[in-house]
Amino acid sequence: MLVPIEWLKDYIDPGVSLDEFCDRMIMSGSNLETCEVFGGDIEKVVVGRIEAIEPHPDADKLVICRMDVGQEDLLQIVTGAPNVFEGALVPVALHKSRIPGPLYGQPKQEGGVKITKGKLRGVESYGMFCSCSELGFEDKVVPVAHRDGIWILPDDLTPGEEFTEALGLKQAVVDFEITPNRPDCLAMVGMAREASATFGRPFAYPDITMEEENGEGEAADRIAVEINNSESCRRYVARVVTDVKVQQSPWWLQKRLMYAGMRPINNIVDITNFVMLEYGQPIHAFDIRQVRGGKIIVENAKSGEVFTTLDETDRTLSGDMLMIRDAERPIAVAGVMGGLNSEIEADTQTIVIESANFAAGSVRRTAKALGLRTEASARFEKGIDPNLCADAADRVCRLIELVGGGRVCPGRVDVYPSPQQAKTLDVRVDRINAVLGIELTREEMTAMLEGLEIQVAGEGNIMTVTPPTVRQDLLIEEDYVEEIARMYGYDRLPVTMPRDSNEVRTTYEWELRDMTRRTLCALGLNEIQTYSFVSPSSVDRVGIAEDSWERAFVRIINPLGEENSVMRTILTPNMLETLGRNYARNIEQVKAFEIGNTFTATDLNSDHLPDEEYSLCIGMYGKKEDFFTLKGVVVEMLKVLGIREPIFMAEHEYGPYHPGRCARISVSASDQMRAAGIEMEELGIMGEIHPDVAERYGLDGVRIYCCELMFNAIIRKADTEVVYRPLPKYPATARDIALQVDEDLEVGKIEKVIREHGGSILEDVRLFDVYRGRQVEEGQKSVAFSLVYRDREKTLTDEEVSAVHTEVLKALKDNLNAVLREM
Repeated sequence: MLVPIEWLKDYIDPGVSLDEFCDRMIMSGSNLETCEVFGGDIEKVVVGRIEAIEPHPDADKLVICRMDVGQEDLLQIVTGAPNVFEGALVPVALHKSRIPGPLYGQPKQEGGVKITKGKLRGVESYGMFCSCSELGFEDKVVPVAHRDGIWILPDDLTPGEEFTEALGLKQAVVDFEITPNRPDCLAMVGMAREASATFGRPFAYPDITMEEENGEGEAADRIAVEINNSESCRRYVARVVTDVKVQQSPWWLQKRLMYAGMRPINNIVDITNFVMLEYGQPIHAFDIRQVRGGKIIVENAKSGEVFTTLDETDRTLSGDMLMIRDAERPIAVAGVMGGLNSEIEADTQTIVIESANFAAGSVRRTAKALGLRTEASARFEKGIDPNLCADAADRVCRLIELVGGGRVCPGRVDVYPSPQQAKTLDVRVDRINAVLGIELTREEMTAMLEGLEIQVAGEGNIMTVTPPTVRQDLLIEEDYVEEIARMYGYDRLPVTMPRDSNEVRTTYEWELRDMTRRTLCALGLNEIQTYSFVSPSSVDRVGIAEDSWERAFVRIINPLGEENSVMRTILTPNMLETLGRNYARNIEQVKAFEIGNTFTATDLNSDHLPDEEYSLCIGMYGKKEDFFTLKGVVVEMLKVLGIREPIFMAEHEYGPYHPGRCARISVSASDQMRAAGIEMEELGIMGEIHPDVAERYGLDGVRIYCCELMFNAIIRKADTEVVYRPLPKYPATARDIALQVDEDLEVGKIEKVIREHGGSILEDVRLFDVYRGRQVEEGQKSVAFSLVYRDREKTLTDEEVSAVHTEVLKALKDNLNAVLREM
């Protein structure tokens, strides 16, 4: 919110320096972005009057002007400005003057531009005429009347006056950062109220008294208002002004708008914008000739209806958009922008002033759907007090009378179905002091609150407070605690340490994720992070089946593009993209992992929230990497998390992986799952990426190994509790066996049978060899295990070990047809 200090002083004089004003406003809760002082970088620029204009002898587009700049002799200046005329008052930059710039067609220079005399096509020029932009005003605030050419100044100035002094350009503008809960401060009156409370200075509201001497009847005789959607339009005030004269606004009005960041257009439009900035209440004016039937109707649009707004754009409306209509057609999008069919024109004689209150949600939805955000919609979206409507409309009429822009019809049309009342609340004096750590009396607090126009009643410890309706943020006791803190001064509040010692703790799930990160990093892997928004074609590239759950995408409503239009269901495509990117940059070996969220739509035809779970993906390639390298990483990681004896079962049909080099990773199910008939709980899948899939990621001929684990399942099975076990006192004995088994028999099944029948003395089982060759029959293979036996209570005898070992061999023979080979 840009607040010109000169304009602020129309309502309150803070009585302090600019620096102190800024500092104390910050400490009372009004944070500011910048504070700029304008006009100080303009030197030796004066008001000049064009006394005579002569053609340039050698240039058709240049003229020679004889200037009265308050000196004894006329000054000669050559210009190419198209809008100069004899008698015009213009800003003249004299020899050795300085202006902010930039000059026309040139970039802006730090420190401004120095102007000196020179020759233009052989004719001496002792200065330069200036445009608004050359004098430091941004293009967006240059008045419409001066956008093309030299700045033509008001007629009441005197030649030779210093330009900045004559127009009052040397002034400060403070840019306040307004939080969304304080829409009342998006107005000069709101900021003046804050300054009044901060500095304890008197505050005057704008003058809204009018003559209303129009003898042509009252406003109600010319316009009627009907609200058909009172939820979206809470109030509508209409006033009528006749004998309108559309002309340029007086300089004081233009100056306030320009320093507040708005472009002056004409007196009627400028006054509506002025009042919007002054009260925070958007105003619109209609040419009454274009309001057919003399009636304004507020109702929803007809679905599919096309309406042309003031920016000359055709917009297709939907049935939930609120519109302002006359008896036959729409004439404005409520709270957003007026229509081209009812705008103020040069010959407009009678206007209708609209000061209405529209619901924040309705305006926000409409502005977003139309892609049209305006100063008006930005204010309505934050919420505006409907009790401002009448005063704002009266203020517009007062200013129109003041600038001679028309005559105001007596009375107003005011439709206010449910007037908004102030909300009263009890707050406790001792509670405020306890929260803030201060000791203020009730009287001191009352003075602070009344300075903010909050009424205080009651007695003793209880203050019954009633805020002005414009303060829609004051709802609970804590809001008033904040008000007292602001007015007392944040810099004056005592600083104390918390009395309680609060231990900061992480969740068990977070600890497991962190433990996993540390373990994988220790194993030589690097952590990566990728985007959750992916392309729907990502699962196609990795060969996921059409009917797979991995295609249950959560779709983004407003994606940046098709490549970011859904949320990922698995991490493998992102991992392969990362590996492919590194391989393309000649990185010979990569070992990476990612722990990230995946999202699965639970019901594509409902509004149910998706399933959001953590997944872990590991990917690697390089000369020393193979299936068993990856398996070793997985086993060690699970071991650290307390998950021992994972089972690896061959998988032949999962699209991303090589059908002969892929395994599902499972663990024994919990007792609860076993009771439901589920013996194994799957953790994930690992293996070598299918060559066709690798080729799609630019990894032709490279063996890629990946693993994706459901981390939520790992969390359920993890057991990180460490139980001390003393070192064994008694020796172990090892027995090595070589088994001849069918080629397609999985090693995991063999290991499972050994463990099930090894009893309590079987301490460890390790595979140390797989052999295929001449000594093994075709269709068979030899697998060799080392079995370690130990009893922690005594030394095992050979007979005790043999008995268990024989039972293991028998079980292998009976269950798997595994035949013992001689070692």
